[in-house]
Amino acid sequence: MEAGTLYIVATPIGNSQDMSPRGIKVLSEVDIIAAEDTRRSMILLNKLDIHNKLMANHKFNEHGKAKYFINELLEGKSIAVITDAGTPCISDPGNELIKAAVEEGIRVVGIPGCCAAVNALSISGFDLSSFLFYGFFPRENPDRRRLLEKLRRGDTRTFAFYESPKRIMDLVDFFIQENAQVRMCLCNDMTKLHEMTFRGTPQEVKEQLLAKGNYDKGEFAIVVEIDEDYIFNKVEHTVSPEAMLVDAMVAGEISAKEAVAAVLADPNNSYSKNELKAAALRLKKLFGE
Repeated sequence: MEAGTLYIVATPIGNSQDMSPRGIKVLSEVDIIAAEDTRRSMILLNKLDIHNKLMANHKFNEHGKAKYFINELLEGKSIAVITDAGTPCISDPGNELIKAAVEEGIRVVGIPGCCAAVNALSISGFDLSSFLFYGFFPRENPDRRRLLEKLRRGDTRTFAFYESPKRIMDLVDFFIQENAQVRMCLCNDMTKLHEMTFRGTPQEVKEQLLAKGNYDKGEFAIVVEIDEDYIFNKVEHTVSPEAMLVDAMVAGEISAKEAVAAVLADPNNSYSKNELKAAALRLKKLFGE
């Protein structure tokens, strides 16, 4: 028996008119629709006049349900995975089932459509030559600081996140307290009737949120662009300063003190004078005069 097909179907993030004709066709024809929340998905499916078998596939039962769905696929049934809104697996359930299907050689087909992160990126106006998506921003400040430091160390300047409306002001305040040199684009209730976008520095965005009043409502997708001057320019060395000093000492038959000056004059050197002096002292302790 030929196995069925697993479809990964994107659904609207707020406006039901964004559901693609191909997505509607697939959902109408599959044997099973695996939904993150059957109650929320039922609202959309009723609007689309789709009444196929609906089953839960959320993060709390994903591992166990994956086995059931795989057996159904191997029996020749077709299954569509949907999430509450947007594209499955983007901070939503679905990965376990897809991994299992791939391992079993089952055909997996994506039906593209809405994705909140991509939609926010597309209207941000930021540099999108490269970008990274990090899912939900950490809740605790120590974790937030570690992530902010990580963002400042890469070549990429633009990052997308999701955040709860209950924590959105806390997140903006974190960037303000850290004096983070960033531009922000906060997208609230995208594609819905009262969609809003807040843009600017963290302080400017805070003022806009306060002016709105009921900012702790609706879903938020956030895009952050790191200012060029705020990026760490620390060089990752591949050769230790001790090795460079020893090479200079052997090649020129010079002392450690003279080697420091020689390495500083080398255009390929990226160590500071203090770093090289400290390395020279370490060599002296190891080998004496």
